[in-house]
Amino acid sequence: MHKSELHQSLMTVALEEAQAAAARDEVPIGAILVRRDSGEIVARAGNRTIEKHDPSAHAEMEVIREICLREGAQRIPDYDLYVTLEPCPMCAAAISFARIGTVYFGARDPKSGGITSDVDLYSKPQIHHKPHIVGGILEEACGLILKDFFQRKRRS
Repeated sequence: MHKSELHQSLMTVALEEAQAAAARDEVPIGAILVRRDSGEIVARAGNRTIEKHDPSAHAEMEVIREICLREGAQRIPDYDLYVTLEPCPMCAAAISFARIGTVYFGARDPKSGGITSDVDLYSKPQIHHKPHIVGGILEEACGLILKDFFQRKRRS
Protein backbone atom coordinates (compact mmCIF):
# COMPACT_ATOMS: atom_id res chain seq x y z
CA MET A 1 0.00 0.00 0.00
CA HIS A 2 1.32 3.44 -0.95
CA LYS A 3 2.10 5.74 2.02
CA SER A 4 -0.67 8.25 1.18
CA GLU A 5 -3.18 5.39 0.89
CA LEU A 6 -2.05 4.11 4.28
CA HIS A 7 -2.54 7.55 5.87
CA GLN A 8 -5.99 7.84 4.29
CA SER A 9 -6.92 4.36 5.50
CA LEU A 10 -5.86 5.19 9.05
CA MET A 11 -7.66 8.54 8.97
CA THR A 12 -10.79 6.67 7.85
CA VAL A 13 -10.64 4.73 11.13
CA ALA A 14 -10.37 8.03 13.02
CA LEU A 15 -13.39 9.27 11.03
CA GLU A 16 -15.35 6.19 12.19
CA GLU A 17 -14.64 7.30 15.76
CA ALA A 18 -15.81 10.81 14.89
CA GLN A 19 -19.05 9.38 13.48
CA ALA A 20 -19.55 7.35 16.67
CA ALA A 21 -19.01 10.53 18.71
CA ALA A 22 -21.63 12.35 16.62
CA ALA A 23 -24.06 9.49 17.26
CA ARG A 24 -23.52 10.11 21.01
CA ASP A 25 -24.20 13.84 20.39
CA GLU A 26 -20.56 14.66 21.09
CA VAL A 27 -18.54 16.99 18.87
CA PRO A 28 -17.48 14.57 16.10
CA ILE A 29 -13.74 14.30 16.47
CA GLY A 30 -12.00 10.95 16.34
CA ALA A 31 -8.45 9.85 17.05
CA ILE A 32 -6.33 6.73 16.85
CA LEU A 33 -2.86 5.88 18.09
CA VAL A 34 -0.70 3.74 15.83
CA ARG A 35 2.45 1.89 16.77
CA ARG A 36 5.07 3.33 14.44
CA ASP A 37 7.08 0.14 13.89
CA SER A 38 4.14 -2.13 13.03
CA GLY A 39 1.40 0.27 11.91
CA GLU A 40 -0.95 -1.45 14.37
CA ILE A 41 -3.84 0.61 15.69
CA VAL A 42 -3.55 0.29 19.47
CA ALA A 43 -6.17 2.78 20.67
CA ARG A 44 -9.15 4.55 19.17
CA ALA A 45 -11.61 7.03 20.61
CA GLY A 46 -13.96 9.87 19.90
CA ASN A 47 -14.79 12.87 22.02
CA ARG A 48 -16.51 11.98 25.31
CA THR A 49 -16.65 15.32 27.12
CA ILE A 50 -20.42 15.20 27.64
CA GLU A 51 -20.59 11.52 28.50
CA LYS A 52 -17.77 11.75 31.04
CA HIS A 53 -18.62 15.25 32.31
CA ASP A 54 -14.98 16.05 31.62
CA PRO A 55 -13.89 18.99 29.45
CA SER A 56 -10.54 17.28 28.86
CA ALA A 57 -12.06 14.08 27.42
CA HIS A 58 -11.10 15.00 23.85
CA ALA A 59 -10.44 12.12 21.46
CA GLU A 60 -6.68 12.75 21.54
CA MET A 61 -6.58 12.78 25.34
CA GLU A 62 -8.60 9.57 25.50
CA VAL A 63 -6.18 7.57 23.32
CA ILE A 64 -3.11 9.04 25.03
CA ARG A 65 -4.49 8.16 28.46
CA GLU A 66 -5.37 4.63 27.35
CA ILE A 67 -1.90 3.80 26.04
CA CYS A 68 -0.02 5.54 28.85
CA LEU A 69 -2.07 3.57 31.37
CA ARG A 70 -1.62 0.31 29.47
CA GLU A 71 2.13 0.81 29.19
CA GLY A 72 2.59 2.32 32.64
CA ALA A 73 4.42 5.25 31.08
CA GLN A 74 3.98 8.98 30.73
CA ARG A 75 5.89 9.13 27.45
CA ILE A 76 4.97 7.12 24.38
CA PRO A 77 7.47 8.09 21.66
CA ASP A 78 6.91 4.92 19.63
CA TYR A 79 3.41 6.01 18.63
CA ASP A 80 1.88 8.30 16.03
CA LEU A 81 -1.49 10.02 16.33
CA TYR A 82 -4.19 10.38 13.69
CA VAL A 83 -6.95 12.86 14.52
CA THR A 84 -9.75 14.24 12.36
CA LEU A 85 -9.30 17.86 13.48
CA GLU A 86 -6.16 19.80 14.25
CA PRO A 87 -5.56 19.40 18.00
CA CYS A 88 -6.54 22.23 20.32
CA PRO A 89 -3.84 23.83 22.52
CA MET A 90 -4.64 21.49 25.45
CA CYS A 91 -4.27 18.39 23.28
CA ALA A 92 -1.21 19.78 21.47
CA ALA A 93 0.49 20.25 24.85
CA ALA A 94 -0.43 16.71 25.96
CA ILE A 95 0.90 15.34 22.66
CA SER A 96 4.20 17.11 23.32
CA PHE A 97 4.39 15.90 26.92
CA ALA A 98 3.65 12.33 25.75
CA ARG A 99 6.47 12.64 23.19
CA ILE A 100 4.31 11.34 20.33
CA GLY A 101 6.37 11.13 17.14
CA THR A 102 4.05 12.37 14.40
CA VAL A 103 0.62 13.98 14.41
CA TYR A 104 -1.48 13.39 11.31
CA PHE A 105 -4.64 15.47 11.20
CA GLY A 106 -7.51 15.98 8.81
CA ALA A 107 -9.17 19.39 8.95
CA ARG A 108 -7.39 22.53 10.05
CA ASP A 109 -8.88 24.60 12.86
CA PRO A 110 -7.92 28.23 12.20
CA LYS A 111 -10.03 29.46 15.14
CA SER A 112 -9.12 27.04 17.93
CA GLY A 113 -6.27 24.88 16.67
CA GLY A 114 -3.07 24.61 18.63
CA ILE A 115 -0.74 23.84 15.75
CA THR A 116 -1.42 25.89 12.62
CA SER A 117 -3.49 28.76 14.05
CA ASP A 118 -2.07 31.91 15.60
CA VAL A 119 -1.43 29.85 18.75
CA ASP A 120 1.11 27.59 16.94
CA LEU A 121 2.16 25.95 20.18
CA TYR A 122 5.03 24.00 18.66
CA SER A 123 6.78 27.20 17.58
CA LYS A 124 7.17 28.28 21.21
CA PRO A 125 10.57 27.75 22.84
CA GLN A 126 8.87 26.53 26.05
CA ILE A 127 7.72 23.37 24.24
CA HIS A 128 10.49 20.81 24.53
CA HIS A 129 9.19 18.11 22.19
CA LYS A 130 7.88 19.16 18.81
CA PRO A 131 6.28 16.26 16.95
CA HIS A 132 6.38 16.02 13.19
CA ILE A 133 3.10 17.39 11.76
CA VAL A 134 1.23 16.26 8.64
CA GLY A 135 -2.09 18.00 8.00
CA GLY A 136 -4.84 17.80 5.43
CA ILE A 137 -5.39 14.02 5.31
CA LEU A 138 -8.99 13.51 4.12
CA GLU A 139 -9.43 17.16 5.00
CA GLU A 140 -12.75 17.59 3.20
CA ALA A 141 -14.42 14.58 4.86
CA CYS A 142 -13.00 15.51 8.27
CA GLY A 143 -14.29 19.06 7.95
CA LEU A 144 -17.67 18.03 6.54
CA ILE A 145 -18.60 15.84 9.52
CA LEU A 146 -18.05 18.84 11.82
CA LYS A 147 -19.89 21.26 9.54
CA ASP A 148 -22.90 18.92 9.27
CA PHE A 149 -22.96 18.32 13.03
CA PHE A 150 -23.05 22.02 13.88
CA GLN A 151 -25.60 22.79 11.16
CA ARG A 152 -27.90 20.16 12.69
CA LYS A 153 -27.32 21.68 16.15
CA ARG A 154 -28.27 25.15 14.93
CA ARG A 155 -31.50 23.82 13.36
CA SER A 156 -32.64 22.02 16.50
